[in-house]
Parts: sequence; C-alpha cells; structure tokens
Amino acid sequence: MQCEYICSCPLWRNESPRLDCIFVTTNPELVGMQGLDVVQFLTFFPFSFRRKKYPCAIVHWFTHSEDPDPNTRMWISWCSSSRIHCILSPDISILHINMIYCAAHLIPVYGTRFIPTRIQPHQPYHIFHAFYVNKFADHHTFEITS
Repeated sequence: MQCEYICSCPLWRNESPRLDCIFVTTNPELVGMQGLDVVQFLTFFPFSFRRKKYPCAIVHWFTHSEDPDPNTRMWISWCSSSRIHCILSPDISILHINMIYCAAHLIPVYGTRFIPTRIQPHQPYHIFHAFYVNKFADHHTFEITS
C-alpha cells in the first residue's frame, strides 16, 4: 500500500503557492492515459448535503495529447480553457476526491527561447504553455503513462 500527500497550499512556507497536480480517473473503462486526465488542485473543501459529507476539490483541468510525443515518448499536457463571451477563461470545476488516481509530475516543454533567470518554483504554470507528463517520476506513474 502506498501513501501520497497532495498539497494545495496558498502560501507554502509563507512565500508562494504550492498547488500539486494529480491524475484523475475520467473513464475507468480505458487503459492508462486514455482514461485519465491531469488536474491541478486549487483547494480542498468538504460540504454537507442531507446529512452526508462530500469531500471535494476545486481543480484546474489540463488537456493532453492523443498520443505520446514521438521524440520523448511522454504525453504532452496543457492548461485547458474555455471561451465565454469572447473571454478566454481556465477550465475550473469541482470534483469528488474519489476520482483521484495518484500524484502527477509535469515538466515544462522549454522550447527554444531562454528561460527567465528569476523564475520562481510556483511560476512555471503561468510562464510555460505545455508540459510533459513525467513518466519517470516513479514506477507507478511509468506503468500508467507507458
């Protein structure tokens, strides 16, 4: 049995936010990344309805490619957004924590431009537009993304 901690902290060590990414099961009938999506946790919260408590999270969805990248054999993911009244807004929703599969690790797709010298650990999701889903983070991630 494995235990993973998933963080959603607005001020990690009183400096900057730490918002972890995870895999969520979106289609249990499909295998691997075909049945999973990547989300970034924004906050955890429970609510009660008719005396039953529901543990939930507000998440920011990522979209991933149909197939792994041919050069790296890693899936490419990017922040998902919707156009509402000509304004581009991030796809944010509420999900039950039972949809959580395991933690995910994303690596920026760097491209050919220089990386800013003063980049902070919490800024990559705002600076980079695409991310590799790191299948080498651990053996469990390797199995589900290969």
